[in-house]
Amino acid sequence: MNIAYLLIGGNLGNRSANLQKAIQLIEQNCGQVVQSSAIYETAAWGLTEQPAFYNQALKIETNFLPEELMQELLLIEQKMGRIRTVKLGPRSIDLDMLFYDQLILNSTLLVLPHPALTERRFVLLPLAEIAANLMHPILHKTIQELLNECPDHLDVQKLSIEG
Repeated sequence: MNIAYLLIGGNLGNRSANLQKAIQLIEQNCGQVVQSSAIYETAAWGLTEQPAFYNQALKIETNFLPEELMQELLLIEQKMGRIRTVKLGPRSIDLDMLFYDQLILNSTLLVLPHPALTERRFVLLPLAEIAANLMHPILHKTIQELLNECPDHLDVQKLSIEG
């Protein structure tokens, strides 16, 4: 059994319902969600003229290989109506793989660990809630250390208790 950490999020439609539906589809198609963070609301990062996002970190157990898991996550996005038009633009759902075990991978489909996670508070804060001591296999720092050093000062608000 492999452990993957995901960040799920979205800023269109019923954001809470979309996160719940994504978790349901992940459990049906990818593996068991063994831990989830609270839901966090964050102003849009990068392309800022859009609604605020809801984000949540998940820890899952999966039998899929990393690229197979990523393919399944992309299929879930499609099932949930995600259409990729504008990079960093509004979306009903976004499913990102942050870590897969302690694997370092750079393929056309997937880069692990996720290359931008150290620059994004909205990723590190929910991830630190469920995996503060997880070690980044390249930087050799914990998620908590990366959060403490994060240059992003975008406001990230915790909305709910653990899911």
